[in-house]
Amino acid sequence: MTELSKEQKILIAMRKTLTAVVKDVTPPPGMRHPLSPATIEDVRQCLGLIAAREKELADAQGRGGERPHYADSPQSAQVVSIEGLKRRTE
Repeated sequence: MTELSKEQKILIAMRKTLTAVVKDVTPPPGMRHPLSPATIEDVRQCLGLIAAREKELADAQGRGGERPHYADSPQSAQVVSIEGLKRRTE
């Protein structure tokens, strides 16, 4: 695995910080949001730019297309024989 560049580490920190702020200020359902609609849109734009740059950097390193996964989930498809799916007629 390649080590993350300084830019990648900064992008990760910015993304985590922005999402934590959003979680902290999000009110319960039915209550007014403390952030203005313009600020909410600005945060969305920032997160979109961060995600796009992270993808560019990952693609440049040949890491594109990775998807998050649980540690205990299988990492490859399991092949099932069609023979095992046929109904037995006895």
